[in-house]
Amino acid sequence: MKLWKPHTLFLFNLLLADLLVLISIPFRFDTEFQGDYWRFGEFWCNINLFMLAVNRSASIAFMTVVALDRYFKVVHPHYRISRITLTQSGWLAGLIWIVVVAFRIPLMTTKLLHKFSHQGQNFSWCRSFNSYSVIPLAIQVHYVAFIAEFILPWPLLLFCSARIVYFLHKRQLDGQKKVRKAMRVVCVISLVFTFCFMPSVVTGLAGVFIKKLYPEDCKLYNNTTHLFMIFIGLTYLTSALDPVIYCFSSTIFRDALKSCISHLGFKNNFRAANSSDTS
Repeated sequence: MKLWKPHTLFLFNLLLADLLVLISIPFRFDTEFQGDYWRFGEFWCNINLFMLAVNRSASIAFMTVVALDRYFKVVHPHYRISRITLTQSGWLAGLIWIVVVAFRIPLMTTKLLHKFSHQGQNFSWCRSFNSYSVIPLAIQVHYVAFIAEFILPWPLLLFCSARIVYFLHKRQLDGQKKVRKAMRVVCVISLVFTFCFMPSVVTGLAGVFIKKLYPEDCKLYNNTTHLFMIFIGLTYLTSALDPVIYCFSSTIFRDALKSCISHLGFKNNFRAANSSDTS
């Protein structure tokens, strides 16, 4: 903890958000193996979807904060925000969690488990995205948050990436190791953010427009919905890709990872394999 800096604290909170997926994902696996049949009851359905939604929102929030921290440290190092203390960053992280949870609380107040029968077969769907005849207010809030939390930070991340690259190139600093690292951090975050979150937002909005403008085109709507469900999986892929961000962002994480690999003997085995290949 003595070695921690504000950006390290933000990365730690990003890891806490990833833990929500680790808790939730086994239940989603079981549901897939059961043919999309949820068998854990209504209460846990709400909890499960709530944790997944909080993971998405918190991941986006802390990715954005890490990118902004790097932007100000490089482009505006003399601004007050560039000298934020560990205590202040802790308060900021706490505020982010409060806002994220507050926006997702409505998911706990509405029925998300949908049980029905069709052609003699019973279905039990635990989904926050459904084809509602009348969309409940809580779900409307969820939809708006789902779209807004991508549309608002995405241009900001692209701006930070472009400004850092331009600033370093203009000052001819892009050859220095420390500033090059900051440039890589923001670029990696922007790429992960775009790859994981954009497809689900685009297909989700396309589904809404198709339903409004072409309500009779069921095939197109169903195909778009299937694509959306697939791309939702990319949203949670961020939890697998976040360690890439940790490696680029934190020497503490990188050193700990190298130490772990060394203790496990991977390093010696790798060298032995190389020497045998050479011989």
